[in-house]
Amino acid sequence: MFQVSVEETFSAGHALRGYKGKCENPHGHNYRVRVTIEGQQLDSVGLLYDFTNLKRMLREVIGALDHQFLNDLAPFNAINPSAENIAKFFHEQASRQIPQAPNAPRIAQITVWETDETSATYTP
Repeated sequence: MFQVSVEETFSAGHALRGYKGKCENPHGHNYRVRVTIEGQQLDSVGLLYDFTNLKRMLREVIGALDHQFLNDLAPFNAINPSAENIAKFFHEQASRQIPQAPNAPRIAQITVWETDETSATYTP
């Protein structure tokens, strides 16, 4: 099994509804997101998935969130914009852009860091 990963960053604000603590107040993070793709077969060039295409896909998802207040955007206007939910959101959005074919690479996991020390990972 092969895995490749890319990381990108973005900045956004949020507030955790129903949370009893300082994170219920509006605040922001400089998020880091890692997408990991896995698969068993390399292409004729010897790549599992082109880093350039993977970065482009990740940047497209980030483009909708960067410098926004996440609570104002779907689906975070209905669910809390926790790191866990953000990781799942990235998986859902990114999965739509990965070719779905037998033996095609798939997203193995998405990790979202709110700080250098705290992260949440979604694994389908």
